[in-house]
Amino acid sequence: MRRHELTDHEWAVIEPLLPRNSRGVPRVDDRRVINGILWRFRTGSSWRDVPERYGPRTTLYNRFTRWRAAGVWDRLLEAVSRAYDGDIVMIDSSCVRVHQHGASGKKGGLPDPCMGRSRGGLTTKIHALVDAEGRPVRLELTAGQAGDAPMAAKLLDIVAPGATVIADKAYDTDGIRAFVAARGAWANIPPRSMRKGTFAFSRWVYRQRNLVERFFNRLKQMRGLATRYDRRPDNFLAAIKLAAVRIWINP
Repeated sequence: MRRHELTDHEWAVIEPLLPRNSRGVPRVDDRRVINGILWRFRTGSSWRDVPERYGPRTTLYNRFTRWRAAGVWDRLLEAVSRAYDGDIVMIDSSCVRVHQHGASGKKGGLPDPCMGRSRGGLTTKIHALVDAEGRPVRLELTAGQAGDAPMAAKLLDIVAPGATVIADKAYDTDGIRAFVAARGAWANIPPRSMRKGTFAFSRWVYRQRNLVERFFNRLKQMRGLATRYDRRPDNFLAAIKLAAVRIWINP
């Protein structure tokens, strides 16, 4: 078995969560197809370069996009992340470069391609909320130049009373602090230098924020996620969620 392929343990977790109501001709083996999808994003290659041992490339691409449209990848992440421990959560973002193949052509008619200009050129920003073990709970995309704070409420709407939210200075806004406080949680965020007021802040607790950075480092071990090759942002986000499922199974 190759290192990017699903282990027996991973497959035992994923298989019961896959669709079973197929009609007509029996579909190509799901495990082989998912291994082919993982090969594509692990290497950053095009679909046409996926080895024949995984089956026809059209089957791989069609299965990936059809399951994305049906919400299969979303449900996989939701199912495995039910073990989420909400006592401590961390939020952050990371930019990835958009390859010329992803930047050209049509974006599937979607109004927001989640691409923008930042210091790295044409980029997409991945926003993530992770738990105390660095396992992803929520994931979203924006254009690379977008600010971190506007996406925070969407990611933090699952924060439970009594939880601690750890974030860097980019999230030090009155709106975020009020949103977290309204949910009965504590925002452990270092205040920006322009702040006039004072807030309770623990440097010792803040040290755990490296776990969200470790999540991004682990995610970007897949070349097809460290650089965005997909024109459609929903396809790119679906691939990120598939990788996130594996991180949950193998923390």
